[in-house]
This record gives sequence, C-alpha cells and structure tokens, in this order.
Amino acid sequence: MQENTIKPVKNQVKVQQIRHLSESVYVLRFDRNGLSFEAGQHVILGLASKNNGREYSVYSGEQDDFFEVLIKEVQEGDISRKLRKVQPGDLLEMDGPLGFFTLDPDQVLTKKFVFIATGTGIAPFSSFVKSVPGLDYKILHGVRFGHEAIERENYDAARFHLCTSGDGSGDFHGRVTDYLTTNPADKNSEYYLCGNVKMIHQAFDILKEKGISSDQMHAEVYF
Repeated sequence: MQENTIKPVKNQVKVQQIRHLSESVYVLRFDRNGLSFEAGQHVILGLASKNNGREYSVYSGEQDDFFEVLIKEVQEGDISRKLRKVQPGDLLEMDGPLGFFTLDPDQVLTKKFVFIATGTGIAPFSSFVKSVPGLDYKILHGVRFGHEAIERENYDAARFHLCTSGDGSGDFHGRVTDYLTTNPADKNSEYYLCGNVKMIHQAFDILKEKGISSDQMHAEVYF
C-alpha cells in the first residue's frame, strides 16, 4: 500500500511490543481497544499528533485482544522508519479498521483458498489463517532470498510454499508468477493476491489463461 500523507487519524492506541524479524521487517503490536474487525482489513497508523498515516493490513487474528501490523522499513518511507523507533507505552494514532479484502463467510468452511503474496503482502493471509481454524488454504509467498521468509512457522508446513527468486533455498526457485505458470491451477479454489501491482497483474493474466474466472480472484495492492 502506498506510503503518503493522509488525513490525520483520531484514535489513540498504545504500543505494546515491537518484534524485529530482520534488518528491515518488524511487527508492531498495539492496543485494540475492543474494536471489531474482519481478517483482511487494514488500519491507518501514524505517530501521535502528526498529520500523517499509512495503511497497514492487520497481521493478527480476529480473536486476539491486540492489533499487530507487519511493516517493512523503506529508505524513502518516513513513517515506516519512525514507527520502527517507537517503544512500548508510546502513543500512536489509528483510524479503522477499514477495507473489504475479506473472506466470504459463506465460503470459509466450504471452499479452498490459494493465497498469493510478495514480501509483507503476506500480512492479511496471516490474519486469515489465525482467524479461521480449519481453513483449507495454500500460501505462495514470494521473496528474493530464503532468509526473508516471514514467520513461516505460523503456517501448516504442507500448505506453505516459499518462492525465492534470488537463490534456490525456497520450496520453488523463481517468482510466484513462475510458480503459477509452471503448475496447474485449481479451478475450484478462490484466489487472493496481495503484493506489488506488477505481480498482481501478471498473476491475474496467468490465472485467466488457466481457466480461473475473475470472480474467483481478489486483490489488495501494495505499491
């Protein structure tokens, strides 16, 4: 999702924990304050008393009494760099949860799902898996190098497929779009895609060629 200046947010939340996963990726946990949300939604998060905010998909589950977001610090990203420096007890401003990148409740226990992500685009899929015990899913997670896999231990190992384009340490050597090209597509599954816009456009084209209808494909774009 794009990092830009957004209308100031109003709800104050307190930081509970920051969990560093790598030199650039971290998980920020903060108060939920009893707010309801659906897995797949996002919040707009920023520093208290600042006129900025950035959209982050909720990484935690519906049953958790806190919110977590998964953040990659980027050099040109003012907010992601500043949020990495916060400490437990600091106040943030949050708006939301918002968005419609959610599972259809009528399909949750009757359908199969394929979740396709690049980088921190795996965040909403983490929330799906944590929120729905017994979910029939498969995850394709695309990163450059194997060590960039994000908490893959949180998923059923048989359902998690790491695609690495920069080395051969993943379950598949290549991009997630290469995986889709070289493997059959399940026409009875629902496909959810989250990541950079180029991947999503390419994946849509590949899946359409393999007989997946547009009604079966759902996307959330991270720029």
